[in-house]
Amino acid sequence: MPLWKQALMTGAVVAAALVLWALFVPAARPLLTGLGVLEPMQRIGLIAAPDAEGEAGAPPAAPATTVVAVVPDLREMTDVVTAIGTARGVRAAVLAAEVPGRLASLSVASGDFVEQGAVLAELDSEAARIALDRSQLLLRDAQTDFARLTQLRQSGSGTELQVQEAELALRSAELELRQAEFDLQRHTLTAPISGWVGIIEAEIGDLIPSGTEITRIEDRSSLLVEFRVPERVVSRLAPGDAVFAAPLADPGARLEGRITALDNRVDQTSRSLRVQAAIENTGDRLRAGMAIGIELAFTGDAHPAVDPLAIQWGADGAFVWAVRGGKALRLDIRILQRNAEAVLIEAALEPGDLVVTEGVQVLRPGAAVTLAQEPET
Repeated sequence: MPLWKQALMTGAVVAAALVLWALFVPAARPLLTGLGVLEPMQRIGLIAAPDAEGEAGAPPAAPATTVVAVVPDLREMTDVVTAIGTARGVRAAVLAAEVPGRLASLSVASGDFVEQGAVLAELDSEAARIALDRSQLLLRDAQTDFARLTQLRQSGSGTELQVQEAELALRSAELELRQAEFDLQRHTLTAPISGWVGIIEAEIGDLIPSGTEITRIEDRSSLLVEFRVPERVVSRLAPGDAVFAAPLADPGARLEGRITALDNRVDQTSRSLRVQAAIENTGDRLRAGMAIGIELAFTGDAHPAVDPLAIQWGADGAFVWAVRGGKALRLDIRILQRNAEAVLIEAALEPGDLVVTEGVQVLRPGAAVTLAQEPET
């Protein structure tokens, strides 16, 4: 091929490369201007001339991005501690026979509510009544002897020793009567507390040994729940603090309660503290022995709260897009707490900053931003 043809082809390739360079690399235009080739290229129409209002070689300004941005709320950080405990009645007592005997009568049924002191059952007390009658006879006889000897002593017919022996016999008879009355009383079983009667474990006619549990009475007007909390929150607890409770069998039932007692030491094995709380049993819905979920809420410092949609993730972790001075700004954040409606964050936000919730996918640092609507203050 002749040399002039090779030179012509080389020049055409270089010219095409310069045109493409100028078209797709805006930073090349100042260099082409310095070489004195940009203006001729514009004259012959290879490259479009700059707008009258723009500078020669300057790239066209990118259009502003429309986003939805809001003012971040300030919310207090909440530390929630949960635990599970077992409920028991505020008071409970076992109804048991103090003396052996045959069950003669029952005046209560399982599930009944009884008042304190009400008679619930009686044991066969015939032997105790006989002992009481005998004691009453012996007492009357001792009273008669003492009165007779006292009268004789006053008339000079009796001795002081006889009077003392009669008085001793009288006092012994009085004690025997009191013992017989006490023994008879123990054959009657009364409610030690007010509450609901549990399942009765005996039937009329059964021979009941002393100490045998017949039933259990429980006052469940309010329930006591014992649970454990981690030692990190021990210093923030005090009697009277509010708790929220829900039986595991019915998680939707949210009940209020108060801490009634704190243990005096932390368990060294579990590093937890035993706590007791009282829960009102309105409507008698709960029973002793049920598993109860306990929730304790502690309020901390206030932090910015943003919509979960505003949280973005990159190679360095989480971040949000903020609007400051009409420009997009990427801010790294640390997530402190999250829930379904808001995320509490730690970030270098300044007063007046807005956090972008919609349009985050097309933002770049420093990009111009317009708001789709004015944020609520």
